[in-house]
Amino acid sequence: MKKRFGWAVVCAVLLSGCVGMPDKEGWHSSQKEEFLEILQEDKYASLCGDEALYNKVRQSEDSRLMFKLLVDYTNHLANSCIDIRSFKAAQQERKTPKFKTAYEIYRQKVDPNTIRAELKAGKSIEEILKPYVPAYREFGRLLAAYKTLEKEPDVDPAKLRKVRLSLERVKLMKPLTSKNYVLVNIPEFRVRVIEDGKTAVSMKVIVGKKRLQTPIFGEGLKYIVVNPQWNVPDSIARNEVIPKSLKNPGYLARNGLVIRKDYNLESPAQKFDPALASNYVGGKGPVPFKFIQPPSKHNDLGRVKFLFPNNHSVYMHDTQSKHLFKRTVRCYSHGCVRLERPNEMLRHIIEHYTNLTWDEAKEKYDSLKTHYISITKPLPVHTAYLTAYVEDDGTVHFFNDIYGYDKIQKLKK
Repeated sequence: MKKRFGWAVVCAVLLSGCVGMPDKEGWHSSQKEEFLEILQEDKYASLCGDEALYNKVRQSEDSRLMFKLLVDYTNHLANSCIDIRSFKAAQQERKTPKFKTAYEIYRQKVDPNTIRAELKAGKSIEEILKPYVPAYREFGRLLAAYKTLEKEPDVDPAKLRKVRLSLERVKLMKPLTSKNYVLVNIPEFRVRVIEDGKTAVSMKVIVGKKRLQTPIFGEGLKYIVVNPQWNVPDSIARNEVIPKSLKNPGYLARNGLVIRKDYNLESPAQKFDPALASNYVGGKGPVPFKFIQPPSKHNDLGRVKFLFPNNHSVYMHDTQSKHLFKRTVRCYSHGCVRLERPNEMLRHIIEHYTNLTWDEAKEKYDSLKTHYISITKPLPVHTAYLTAYVEDDGTVHFFNDIYGYDKIQKLKK
């Protein structure tokens, strides 16, 4: 009697559709219902030009078409609804020897075979999509803002587009591997340290000039350098230091610059030779002598810099040009990020991401000698380009398209 009752329960469950064999495309009926609900509200703003396919799927519930749409939807969630091909072409057209721009795109692989296997295994659609939902708090906030604005009858289309583009740019950022991170929002001229979804530190920044743009990318913070020496890049030597030194013999001394054969201050000092130096004005390539600004209270890098090693030679640092923070538009650097309150950033990172106490770090700082301090806990740094940003209180702020990305990034249709 007990055995008969057990088989009856199993049969009832199978007939109810709660458990059963998937169809040829891997779908269970409950998964289809769930996916159609996600599509109806476009929960993750990832339908992206697939409206015609969605209408076919909604009317027919054809398993093959629905699977294609699921793969597309996952791809759009993982890799954005921005037309990457046209964007890359537009970026390439903008680049010249005098115009530097870089936008790293972190694409994720979406494997249809893996999705099919997960469907057949009975995973919910939310479980299948979860690995591709950006973990940045900015994603959830921008998504909510977009859906709210979209419903307003008198919404400004330009503002709605800024929110949508910013949302899509978060999808393209390097996948987040730490609950804590540093976000430099370039068009906002602001940096934030975000910890457990909350803003721990926030301050103004200065970013790259419009022709020497701060690149968009993400890398882990590795070192803090207190009392750094500034190794003048050859490009700056060619285009700024040498021409100014040829015009004004006192330029190097006034700016505390010395010359060595390499970037080692211990190397023998060299004198400025106008005849030799004139050969290295403008152009490209290495300069056979190096300009160095030794550590001091007047160093152009200030008293501290934060290194997240990358291919762009970009970092965050202190600055002598404090007056520039009073300006609204702050595009003045050669690409690096200058901090409004570097000591506040220094203290927070020392106390939360290194093995030093503040007193130990302060002793190194006060020595006016160069010291490297290792970061001991994960803290990725992401430079981002969000022309719409949602504050902690839910307010949406909009910013000017200082680098022109709003113009050249197109959404798929």
